[in-house]
Amino acid sequence: MIDKLSPSDIKILIVDDDPDIIEFIRYNIRNAGYNVFVANDGIEALEVAEREHPDLLLLDIMMPKMDGVEVCQRMRAKPKFDNTIIAFLTARSEDYSQVAALDYGGDDYITKPILPKVLMSRIKALLRRRVNSPSAPLKQVVMKFGDIEIDSEKITVTKAGELISLVKKEFELLTLLATKPGKVFTRDEIYTNVWGFDVIVGNRTIDVHIRKIREKLGNDSIKTVKGIGYKLNY
Repeated sequence: MIDKLSPSDIKILIVDDDPDIIEFIRYNIRNAGYNVFVANDGIEALEVAEREHPDLLLLDIMMPKMDGVEVCQRMRAKPKFDNTIIAFLTARSEDYSQVAALDYGGDDYITKPILPKVLMSRIKALLRRRVNSPSAPLKQVVMKFGDIEIDSEKITVTKAGELISLVKKEFELLTLLATKPGKVFTRDEIYTNVWGFDVIVGNRTIDVHIRKIREKLGNDSIKTVKGIGYKLNY
């Protein structure tokens, strides 16, 4: 478990095409004792990730050669990066990009510019996500509701026998709702169980993931309970 490792055992990959931002982040992370790697564009990021298997990826969105969203999408397509935490580095004006980043498997985003103390606090919170993963306590391996089947061991979802592709957080959110079909999970419960304690995410994070699940499974799969949260229809 990552909480039992020293910072020097944890690998963090920083990807940005701005050398000043790279140096700022690298300086602060290295001072905290973490093992730091850097890449200047999306293609180099994939090469370094393949070689080093980072625990955390801090990934700029707007980059030459390959943008951060595509890098995330390619990494999420490979099972060996399932446990890699991906946080996007975004400018304050990139609201649309933030939503797209979450759609394609990002775990969170960090808005630039950011103060060093805030940066390190966010990084520590991101790394704690593995400790607070909701997948560990789930006892049911296969859960079924209607024509939808969730296999928490194989990490697969099928609808009427057809495999449905969900990114990591979509799968975790759906699995959480499926543990108690019909129960209304509050937004706070969802944040805590899917994103973990002490983690700061945008207000739209849950909504984005719910929308994507509905697009893939059908709009009637998850019901919104206004002012409270969401529940799984069955």
